[in-house]
Amino acid sequence: MDALIDLHAVQPFWIWLALGVLLLAVVAATSSDWLLWPAVSAGVVAVVTALGLPLGLLGEMALFAILTVIASVLSRRLVQRVNPSDRPDINARDSRLIGQRAQVVQAFVDGRGRVFVSGSEWIAEIDGAAPLAGESVIVEGFEGSKLKVRAV
Repeated sequence: MDALIDLHAVQPFWIWLALGVLLLAVVAATSSDWLLWPAVSAGVVAVVTALGLPLGLLGEMALFAILTVIASVLSRRLVQRVNPSDRPDINARDSRLIGQRAQVVQAFVDGRGRVFVSGSEWIAEIDGAAPLAGESVIVEGFEGSKLKVRAV
């Protein structure tokens, strides 16, 4: 611990840069963005210390905390503006299928068959007239891993 304190006294830039790189490594390893803004904030504090501004350890930690909070709040607003909640989540593949046209690959028997949509086959259910293989249907919803479809 004394070595870190001595290094910080001489070159605080390296401590903050190492913290930022470590946080970015965690972000990359976990495919999560919850540490992205603290990593960016550590990088900004590293630049501030490299410029020679005499903040001291407590001042640097306060700057890091303030920048992290500000960046996190602003990024949340940016994400909400860019990806409004009225659009389905990119990871919710089933929701994105609603309204798409699918092709019947296995004829419907007793209201159940298979359709091809968005690059893969799905089990599907239909009410009413059963389309033949090769015909098109529209995805109306889903229940578990089954799609609910209707004839075109």
